[in-house]
Amino acid sequence: MSQPYEQLLLHNQLCFPLYACARKIVSGYTPYLKPLGLTYTQYIVFMVLWEKETVTAGQLGDILHLDAGTLTPLLKHLEKDGYITRQRSKEDERVTNITITKKGNALKEKCKTIPMELASDNASCSSCLTKDEAKKLYQLLYKILG
Repeated sequence: MSQPYEQLLLHNQLCFPLYACARKIVSGYTPYLKPLGLTYTQYIVFMVLWEKETVTAGQLGDILHLDAGTLTPLLKHLEKDGYITRQRSKEDERVTNITITKKGNALKEKCKTIPMELASDNASCSSCLTKDEAKKLYQLLYKILG
């Protein structure tokens, strides 16, 4: 039986299971990141900086799909804690370069086992997907992100 507002039923929304899964997966990181004083968003910022060492704030926002309103206070906090430096570009003052410090790089050693620990954690999504399913999901999610 069709309802007049079928399009508004929660079970008809693609956005809801994506939202709920994202929350479940991110919450799986909390037991590993909280002892380090990190949030998941800070962790993914570090992942980019461990790979690239220096990026512009704009590049970081693009890579992480975060807007300036989310990124700016987070970066200020990381700078205050000595994990990064923020410096205006000499070529263009509108551009802020973000560079990881030695203290920020030292966190890499403390975080290196987190992906493996999550993969073996029964509460994480990775335990409910085969390797092929996880790869396909990864590809589909990046297709959505464009």
